[in-house]
Amino acid sequence: MGIKELNQGGFILKNSIKVLVNLIIITLGIGSALSTVNAQQYTIKGTLRNGANDEFISGAVITLKETAFSGISNDVGVFTIEGVFEEKFILNIQVNGFQSYQSQITVSEDLNLGIITLFPFGYEDGSGEALQKTIRATNVAELFSKRPNFIGGHSVFGIPPDPKRLIGNFYLDTKWNKASILLYKDDEIIEGYFVRYNINSNNFELRAEDSDEATAIPGFRIRNIVWVDSRHMVPRYFVNGMDLRDEGVPIAGFFEVLVDGKMPLVRRTVATIKESNYNAALMVGNRNDEIIKRFVYYYIQDNNLFEIPKKKKKFFQIFGEKSQEMEVFAKDNNMNLREPSTWFNLFTHYNNKFEGFKPLLPDLIDN
Repeated sequence: MGIKELNQGGFILKNSIKVLVNLIIITLGIGSALSTVNAQQYTIKGTLRNGANDEFISGAVITLKETAFSGISNDVGVFTIEGVFEEKFILNIQVNGFQSYQSQITVSEDLNLGIITLFPFGYEDGSGEALQKTIRATNVAELFSKRPNFIGGHSVFGIPPDPKRLIGNFYLDTKWNKASILLYKDDEIIEGYFVRYNINSNNFELRAEDSDEATAIPGFRIRNIVWVDSRHMVPRYFVNGMDLRDEGVPIAGFFEVLVDGKMPLVRRTVATIKESNYNAALMVGNRNDEIIKRFVYYYIQDNNLFEIPKKKKKFFQIFGEKSQEMEVFAKDNNMNLREPSTWFNLFTHYNNKFEGFKPLLPDLIDN
């Protein structure tokens, strides 16, 4: 075979390879296209409401982060996003003049998000309540819908103490609880994550459902937070001490709002380390340092914190012109003024006398 024939053969071989490669590409493309066509597609819908006046919000842009999926709310606040595939997404809502909104959602069927309430920037209702209306308007029912199912249990995070030196942890609640978070920046709401709070570092740890990874948000970025206690199955509300004053000074850390209204009742969980008192010579005492957590209870007036008085006379004086009435109520119901449950019931009774009062908890949770 001559050189000319080899060159011709090589040319034919090269062209054959090109044809084969093109056929493969075309086949793969058709397969991919067919796969896309056959994939199940779903619809996401919801309704946007103005929390300040209960009117619907039109013209809001709703997107799924890092995708081309989007929608715009109509004149009655309804938005629809169609053709969405089964996946986890971050849903964002942006509208001029209103707080931004972010929520982690899982699409595995048609999804109706119900009514989502947004508030205008700088909205204040002047009621004296400790909680922002934004966080109370959160769809708390949705927080009950799913329970955490984390890979790896609780061993990934927490304090890795030497059992011979330090016992306990700095978490307000070691359980992961589904939460709704109101940030200071742009009054943005974040939903769809499970959280727990580290008292010592003043950080919130966030995890997505079915994830073994977590991220931390510094407490100073968060205004209010509500989570559903996964043991008691009730919502628990927390406010940032930066918005309150103790003798004129803001406080680092978070306060749980037990009773909201005209004069809220709150409590703070304080963690301290009790040092070992072990005597090696006598072999007595506690070998370990121990983290001790305790509650401190306060009431709020004009954003100022006051610790609950221990003496009976001073206690009832905080109710002002209703002090005598409150004292009679306590006496008639045989209430022990040393018990936090009594303070909870008395503050509930007092705030219920004012229009618009809504209880946060049916009973006091003491753990």
